[in-house]
Amino acid sequence: MKYDVTVIGEIYLDHVFSGFADWPVPGSEVFTDEYTWELGGGAITTACALSLLGAKVRLAGVVGEGDYKAIADRLEEFGVSADSLIVEKGRSGVTVSISTAHDRTFFTYRGVNDRLATYLEQHLEVMEEAAQARHVHLALPLEVGAGARIVKALKGHGATVSIDVGHHVEWLQNQENWTLMRMIDYVMPNEKESMMLAGSPEAYLRLCRQHDVEHALVKLGPAGAMMLSNGKEYWAAPPLVDLVDTTGAGDAFDAGFIHALLEGLSPQQCLQHGCVCGALSTRAAGALRALPTRNEVEAALEEFYAT
Repeated sequence: MKYDVTVIGEIYLDHVFSGFADWPVPGSEVFTDEYTWELGGGAITTACALSLLGAKVRLAGVVGEGDYKAIADRLEEFGVSADSLIVEKGRSGVTVSISTAHDRTFFTYRGVNDRLATYLEQHLEVMEEAAQARHVHLALPLEVGAGARIVKALKGHGATVSIDVGHHVEWLQNQENWTLMRMIDYVMPNEKESMMLAGSPEAYLRLCRQHDVEHALVKLGPAGAMMLSNGKEYWAAPPLVDLVDTTGAGDAFDAGFIHALLEGLSPQQCLQHGCVCGALSTRAAGALRALPTRNEVEAALEEFYAT
């Protein structure tokens, strides 16, 4: 099968607690009726969201030996191929997500995800297989040397490449990684991550211009998203929704943006698609339960952006 997108990244088992008004006082215990267990990690969310939008998607990542069937079965429900999952001895990654009305916090055990970057570098045939897709989305931090070799292998086979490393502080604060970002077609941090890269979203876009990053995005949550594309800046606002849980919203944005990109839409339209997918994904607890279908996205685009 010819895939539209290969998503490569870290895979987690998510435990999501939401419905809290504020973060609890240290030493206290608080209760909620809003809890869900689900697959998680940016790679999972982006892959599933892309599939719901109509793309043919394959996911590559590392999972613990006891978890493969449950993960593959859940991916199959979304139409995502699990054929490229790598099974390793050890435990799969686990994340506990706590959402308040204002923000979210994650507690994460990486597990066998620690082995993914090394595996990719040692098995470049996996990259050749991944690059048979039209686009490859990287949802993991890559060390600059290994990352450069991996990205070169992907682009050498004609795929466009995007990256969303997530909240990996050391990677974001390492100035050497600008070399890697320059090689990647679309760099997609959120607001906090852009601040770690450069101090502010605006400073991040200025640095991207200086470092010749071709397409640089910043996801701004309720303020929408900004983008520097071929030297021109764009901005889009998100639609208003009844927010329940923001877990995975940025990863859903990535999916909406990438899907629009593959359909040949303009930078402004790609931002709008990303904003709609991100906003609609917050309607239920967990990263996957409220991911929008293509029909839902098209209806929201018509309602919110039509002039």
